Amino acid sequence: MGLLKERKNIETKDIGVFMIIEAIGRPPEYLAEVLNDIITRIDNEEGVKVLSKKVNESKLMKDQKNFYTNFAEIEIEIEEILQLGKLIIKYMPAHVEIIYPEFIALTNNGWNDIFNEILLKLHGYDEVARIIQVEKEILEDKLRSVLNEKKSKSTENKNDINKKEETKSDEEVKNKEN
Repeated sequence: MGLLKERKNIETKDIGVFMIIEAIGRPPEYLAEVLNDIITRIDNEEGVKVLSKKVNESKLMKDQKNFYTNFAEIEIEIEEILQLGKLIIKYMPAHVEIIYPEFIALTNNGWNDIFNEILLKLHGYDEVARIIQVEKEILEDKLRSVLNEKKSKSTENKNDINKKEETKSDEEVKNKEN
């Protein structure tokens, strides 16, 4: 166990990172609030410190009526590279750039932690996707059932109308004969 502790200590600490976080929505003034809230949450993450932030002005999106886009540029310092993996998964930044150090040492346990965080999130997404797929199939079946019912009633109504018209025609023929 002593060797494992020694190896853990060779991992790079205090890593500088530049991130861009995007937001889309409306009204435009709300986007700045959302971005500032996200930055505050990032700053409150364990092992993460926001060093600087810049929230830009919201702009109308091209080809989108009444939808705006905005982005924030933040520089953070993280204790370990694992925190960066967690931030990427949790906040889905549009861009990430490691500023310093130029080289990052990471043990196999460090890599394991990062990959397991990614897998945990991917399994969560997969579970949600499967549930949505099953719910979609249930809704499609219900919709088919309702449409078939309506189609059946429509066919019955048409048959009733045709029978009434035939009856009227028969009566008209009888009346003409008399």
